[in-house]
Amino acid sequence: MTSNRDNCDDLLLDNQVCFALHSTSLLMTKVYKPLLQALNLTYPQYLAMMVLWEKDGLTVGEISTRLLTDPGSLTPLLKRLETEGLLSRTRSKEDERVVIVKLTEQGRALREQARGIPQCILAASGDSLERLRALQAELVALRGHLQDSL
Repeated sequence: MTSNRDNCDDLLLDNQVCFALHSTSLLMTKVYKPLLQALNLTYPQYLAMMVLWEKDGLTVGEISTRLLTDPGSLTPLLKRLETEGLLSRTRSKEDERVVIVKLTEQGRALREQARGIPQCILAASGDSLERLRALQAELVALRGHLQDSL
């Protein structure tokens, strides 16, 4: 009879990189929640706004690519942001299938209100900026390897 520990340590939940990433992501989102509530944004909306604050006037497809998400799932989120007056969506004159997303004045102003969020996240992490940047670089490298394997 083999013990439960024989050759099964690789199936323990706490030994899974995916669970460490998943559980950390859940907790990170919880830390963001009250900060984003003050801006009347959800975390996915905040991500979309950051993409547009970085470069305005992108297509839905470009935003989707940047966020590693499906354009179809992004459309309802963008519609809500448009209803809130933070952005506008217009069809391209060259190809009406393409939707161009631009920040409104209100959407650009929200960036200033969000400026303090990264510092709050740094404080909540209890870690140094240098350590978090190193961790971020490692995660980006891991993401690249995973994308290459698909």
